[in-house]
Amino acid sequence: MIKVGIVGGAGYTAGELIRILVNHPEVKLISIASTSNTGQLVSSIHQDLLGLDLKFDEQPNLEVDVLFLCMGHGKSKEFLNKHTIPATTKLIDLSNDFRLQADQKQGDRKFIYGLPEVNKVAIQKASNIANPGCFATAIQEALLPMAANGWLENEVHIHALTGSTGAGQSLSATTHFTWRHDNVSVYKAFTHQHLGEIGETVVRLQPGFKEELSFIPLRGNFTRGIFATLYTKTSKSIEEIKSAYKKYFEEQTFVFISDEPIHLKQVVNTNNVLLHLEKISDKLLITSIIDNLVKGASGQAVQNMNLMFGLDETTGLKLKATIF
Repeated sequence: MIKVGIVGGAGYTAGELIRILVNHPEVKLISIASTSNTGQLVSSIHQDLLGLDLKFDEQPNLEVDVLFLCMGHGKSKEFLNKHTIPATTKLIDLSNDFRLQADQKQGDRKFIYGLPEVNKVAIQKASNIANPGCFATAIQEALLPMAANGWLENEVHIHALTGSTGAGQSLSATTHFTWRHDNVSVYKAFTHQHLGEIGETVVRLQPGFKEELSFIPLRGNFTRGIFATLYTKTSKSIEEIKSAYKKYFEEQTFVFISDEPIHLKQVVNTNNVLLHLEKISDKLLITSIIDNLVKGASGQAVQNMNLMFGLDETTGLKLKATIF
């Protein structure tokens, strides 16, 4: 059994991670640390886990096989500076602290960018993973085959709508029910922090790509999921494009190409990515959908853990969508 610890156990991503791990056949959950909830039952915070006889620890158990870091951005580096982690303990960080190439070293540890659909071999050999961002996951999955074939010829326009859980558990003016309900708004237009990791992956697959990735993120009035649409001018035919996407993802367990238009409920509660491709005149339209808490965070983290420990990557992740 893989002995697992979690740091920052009270947030949305940690709650989703616990839900997946307690049903994982190869995992023993040893420690869930939360300084603000020490000694309380985990189910007192994550009420969908009522009946789970686990309490929050004040300090994490570092003598585990893998430690998931589920803290806010910037907190993982602080944590690693304050604690001596055994060299035998693998790390999976769900913040943005180690995603960019310039940030992937921390002492003797080298972090690997954890998008399995582009980096699977490196993940299988890695001891430290920087889990991708949720928007970054949905957008990259939509672009990987185009970039891998060198077919991104023009600016890419991106609109992506995310659920309220993407903002985290702490309340703010834009996360209160009275503000979010029946409401849609733009934020961080053209400046979202996930653009950095998206750009690095695109350039890695298509060296010399210098066009704009023009990204407009939107807050949705639902709780979970990301619905992204991307469009760009291309000289390639839709037949060529569909063939390239099917070939690129043919060995990627969680990515599906749909011939029919897709909708968000098809992926909520799953680790799946659904893509739909359409060409109108000279523009390629790509629709990409994921669950921001599963494939966009905790599910992908478990997928990475499975790869690191030589398990089938679907272990513990055979989840059905909540479509009704």
